[in-house]
Amino acid sequence: MTQVTPEAIAQFRTELADYPDALAAIKEIEECEGDLEDAAMVLAIRTGQQPDIANSEWLGSLAKKCRAVICQEQYRNELVNGTFAPVMGHLAATRLCPALLVTPVLMYVVHQGVDSFCEPLDPVS
Repeated sequence: MTQVTPEAIAQFRTELADYPDALAAIKEIEECEGDLEDAAMVLAIRTGQQPDIANSEWLGSLAKKCRAVICQEQYRNELVNGTFAPVMGHLAATRLCPALLVTPVLMYVVHQGVDSFCEPLDPVS
């Protein structure tokens, strides 16, 4: 279970105040008491998806589908610096996942650690 703190929720709310889908997702995350996977399941069902409820790794799998976009240097740097709006806008525009699920994906990535999440795409030296 990925538990998001009230402070992290507040930071995302402030940063993504101009995105109605983000605010709706944040509200659901709060209603799920910060349980990111539970909130993502509820949001996925609202968007017409049918995630495997028994699969606690569903959110992680969704995030991995977005990894190539999230880990582009400019967006990766934004996330590392705690700036979420540019990544939110770009990822929502790509339609890799429904806009309502972009916020839980970004929260998941930040919670996992942006650099460790993006490490599989880093060049081998």
